[in-house]
Amino acid sequence: MKILVTGAAGFIGFHLCQRLINIGNIVIGYDNLNSYYDVNLKKARLKVLDNIELKAKGKWIFIKGNLEDINLLKDVFNDKKPDIVINLAAQAGVRFSIKSPHSYINSNIIGFMNILECCREFKIEKLVYASSSSVYSGNDKVPFKESDKVDKPINLYAATKKSNELMAYSYSHLYNISSIGLRFFTAYGPWGRPDMAPMLFIKAILNKDPIRLYNSGMMYRDFTYIDDIIESIIRLLSLNSKSNKDNNMNKDFTSGAPHIVLNIGNSKPILILDFVSILEKELGLNAIKEFHPMQPEEAKITMADTTEIEKITNFKPKTSLKDGTKAFVKWYRSFYEV
Repeated sequence: MKILVTGAAGFIGFHLCQRLINIGNIVIGYDNLNSYYDVNLKKARLKVLDNIELKAKGKWIFIKGNLEDINLLKDVFNDKKPDIVINLAAQAGVRFSIKSPHSYINSNIIGFMNILECCREFKIEKLVYASSSSVYSGNDKVPFKESDKVDKPINLYAATKKSNELMAYSYSHLYNISSIGLRFFTAYGPWGRPDMAPMLFIKAILNKDPIRLYNSGMMYRDFTYIDDIIESIIRLLSLNSKSNKDNNMNKDFTSGAPHIVLNIGNSKPILILDFVSILEKELGLNAIKEFHPMQPEEAKITMADTTEIEKITNFKPKTSLKDGTKAFVKWYRSFYEV
């Protein structure tokens, strides 16, 4: 298959591109390499993919560009003729959406609209796109299930992701574009994002800086190891594109259109304080904890109901938090030479 992956230099995008190339696909990577977090980390990921290309010959192509650049996107679709599009590019981060709301509208709304238009114009057979567990942020009932109402986003990032699901549904209905939205829960592992808790915590502990713990650390997160996320996506790609209507997981989204939304999580939330303890043991160091009140844009708990995705992929996340953290710390020490 020829697969276009946007956000290819990002955390999940990088790991997915590696896997897709290694199993024989031609991958067209697309990323704007923005400075939301360390660009050097993104470039290091691309270097790994370039090294794979030296062995795989003709399996990896990278294009630098923004989703907002509709003309460049159309050129890519026209020249490269992808069979499948996986849209992982987005302006990420919950707290940053408070400071820079316009960047979320530009990338997550206008950019995603451009992806949908290209899928329509160039008759793409399948679109897979990143949503987020943040869409559940106004909900109290756990675990979060795809059929739950998600109409009370407590931050703009969540609002843009909910919008993406609705936009994708409408295009699936109007143009019969087979699409799968993925509500990712807290991803972690080697090559992770520096703005997320695992990387922030490990850096602070090693540098003997205080860790900022909101709600006094009394929040739960459904940490999901990157390899388990990638395995789930790979299995979803093998689904018959025309069968999304039959995989009737979510009545709100699948009725009348080949579109589904699925949770990708671990279903095992852990208290943030306990996660810090696991890091302390792995590093052999004590964290300096700095307690802060709950922030209005944050959710107290995330927990995925993964019944539906396990049913259709026949795969259940298998990496324990202890093993995943061990692998993450090992990579961190090696990459940053700590």
